Amino acid sequence: MQLLPRDRVVLWIAQGFWVGRIPVAPGTFGSLLGIGWLLLLAWPGSVWFYLCGIALSIPVSILTAGRAEKLLGKSDPGSVVIDEIIAVPIAGLALVLKSPVELISGVELLKHHALGLGMVFLLFRLFDVVKPWPVNVSQKLPGGWGITVDDVLAAIYVNLLMFVWLK
Repeated sequence: MQLLPRDRVVLWIAQGFWVGRIPVAPGTFGSLLGIGWLLLLAWPGSVWFYLCGIALSIPVSILTAGRAEKLLGKSDPGSVVIDEIIAVPIAGLALVLKSPVELISGVELLKHHALGLGMVFLLFRLFDVVKPWPVNVSQKLPGGWGITVDDVLAAIYVNLLMFVWLK
């Protein structure tokens, strides 16, 4: 099947700029890319920038993951990792927020909060693999919704645990 240029771009994004094509543990590598996305969103130290980045990336994930599922002819293909990428900043929200209006910058996160970033990564992988309720049920949603929502819910679990750990 010959792909149109726009379909190649969709697959490139959905597969995390080809990171999802790594044959072993693509979700783990996608989550590492998610740490990069978290740092990029936190870099300016703006709560609004961070939250807008999350809000804009969710529909991108839903749309590209759903289209990639059709292009690849598989339900929730393992190579689609955009859902992991966009969910990690959600998982790290408790870590990056100093207050409702103040954010820890990306530089400060790297310098002083490496353990917290590691915890976000490990807990997200755990919840993404174990899939407790309602994460497991959400996978039944159609197309890109099921691919994305389960990771967003897993990220919410992580965020709640991080909030408890940090307080």
